[in-house]
Amino acid sequence: MHEYSVVQALLDQCEREAKKAGANMIINIVVKVGKLSGIDPALLKSAFYFFNEDSFCKGAALNLILQKVAIECKKCGQISELDELDFCCPKCKSEEITIIDGEDLTLMSLEME
Repeated sequence: MHEYSVVQALLDQCEREAKKAGANMIINIVVKVGKLSGIDPALLKSAFYFFNEDSFCKGAALNLILQKVAIECKKCGQISELDELDFCCPKCKSEEITIIDGEDLTLMSLEME
């Protein structure tokens, strides 16, 4: 379960950002989790609330935005979000696509005091 190491890195990043901003505490954390990120959102939340007790993020809420896979078709230029992991353009059915979102875990925002 690599969610534990991901949470530790997230907690470290949040603490660095809070200290840089001169904040005393973090109230809310928003993270975007891509469908292809390899992260289980439920395990991420569980690990976050387990490990944040001894961190700068103690008591902070974690809000997850679940990001579908977004693609751009190289043939017709269509940009689409995929409901299923069917890696072809929904418009022209081409398999010549580029994934443009949905692969990463991204810290989107921090609410601090």
